Amino acid sequence: MIADVPAWIVWLFTALFGLVIGSFLNVCIHRLPRRLSLSSPPSRCGACGTQVEWRDNVPVLSYLLLAGRCRHCQAGISVVYPIVELATMALFLVHLAVFGLTPLAAVRVVFACAMLVLFFIDLEHQILPNVITLPGVVAGLVASLFVPPGIASSLLGALLGGGVLWAIAEIYVRVRGIEGMGMGDVKMLGMIGAFLGAPLMGLTLVLSSFAGALVGIALMAGGRGDLQRKLPFGTFLAAAAVFASLWGQPIVDWYAGFYR
Repeated sequence: MIADVPAWIVWLFTALFGLVIGSFLNVCIHRLPRRLSLSSPPSRCGACGTQVEWRDNVPVLSYLLLAGRCRHCQAGISVVYPIVELATMALFLVHLAVFGLTPLAAVRVVFACAMLVLFFIDLEHQILPNVITLPGVVAGLVASLFVPPGIASSLLGALLGGGVLWAIAEIYVRVRGIEGMGMGDVKMLGMIGAFLGAPLMGLTLVLSSFAGALVGIALMAGGRGDLQRKLPFGTFLAAAAVFASLWGQPIVDWYAGFYR
């Protein structure tokens, strides 16, 4: 039946659905770090407390029509809201292009949405909520029973992902005497390993470490940081994980070819 639906309708529905999900992800990003319910109370203006009307809650469009300001008090609305909605729409479309209408696409786009939420929460608050990472490990393991990478690679990825970062964190504390990495990063990489498997988890760790090092060097070169400055590593993990999920397998296969 889906094969009879015109392609443009599939793409349009995917884009609109992505925008709607992006609006929900904004709620997660705002409320989860504050330990607030995702379902109540209804969305309100952070400045005047007025409940947001449905017409002012249309993804992206409402932000543009309101010129980024509350209808009632004219307080500014963070540009993060439309960015998250557009980013989510882009993730849905890219996953459709890469994986097609498949069960793997559904699993990976859910994973990517979780990474997007963790990206912004860690960027602003430097925390990675357990309510995402721990159930995420379980969800990744369960999903691997039905779609790649398979349960064996998923289990290995979760164990190695959490174990490697835990070992690095322990060594850093013992050598430097200060905490260099939180347990949230450990749980997050375990979740990434559960969804992507051991090889793509390894690629994620390499890419995120390289990106974090480059940003750290750039900050120090610009006089905006030092060796004691903690970077939100979860933000780098999230971006690298989405890249690895979408385009990492050819890189892993290419690298593995050197050992065949």
